[in-house]
Amino acid sequence: MTASLRITGLKLDFYGVHVLRGVDLEVPEGSFTGLIGPNGAGKSTLFNAISGLYRPKGGTVHLGAGETTGLPPEKLVAAGLVRSFQLARGFPKLSVFQHLMLYGAGQPGESLLAGVFGSRAASRREAELAERAHAIARRLKLDHVLDNPVTALSGGQKKLVEIGRALMADPKVLLLDEPMAGVNPTLADEIAAHLTGLNADGLTICLIEHDMALIKRLCHPVIVLAEGQTLTRGSFEEVAADPRVQEAYLGRRH
Repeated sequence: MTASLRITGLKLDFYGVHVLRGVDLEVPEGSFTGLIGPNGAGKSTLFNAISGLYRPKGGTVHLGAGETTGLPPEKLVAAGLVRSFQLARGFPKLSVFQHLMLYGAGQPGESLLAGVFGSRAASRREAELAERAHAIARRLKLDHVLDNPVTALSGGQKKLVEIGRALMADPKVLLLDEPMAGVNPTLADEIAAHLTGLNADGLTICLIEHDMALIKRLCHPVIVLAEGQTLTRGSFEEVAADPRVQEAYLGRRH
């Protein structure tokens, strides 16, 4: 199976502390891959290194056939790699609709002349992005809060806005860092259903999540990270039965 994302020997340290110790993993094209591991395993750091927030000290990252190691986030987003964060971020004074529009590719307002004087092409693109924002809001059941400021939303709705912003960038690979964390069970199930639908439509997803029931339900394959290295991968049942995984989570039995 073709890999949408391939990581080889990825290393990263902070002030001599080795956080990533040569991570090797592949995210198959079209898969819903789960990335799990105990606290401190390096999962979020790995996402930060893949998505350009940190520059790796060694190893390579390939998105599709092209190498993307060390590229800045904006170039990675343009190439189709988009990620979310554990804590939903936003601009307090902007509405949900404005947040979605900000993440649309090819914004006409990014050009000073087009932003000031306008043009037919800029107006067309603005209309296209607005149509896409409305479609994504309807899909994620955010259309009834489109004009609300993000500060008025629940924690779960903020997570949906985070996913919606990522979708506005038209990703090929979506990295999700605990999108259901801190969300009530009903809305967590709703978010999971949305992600399942997006994956069924062909979007490749790699998910960090501590809820093993969700990982079991959503993900195949499952990759286990421990102490900054890839420990194993396989189906949920395979990795859960692996003594090395049990030891990583529970400690060595004496």
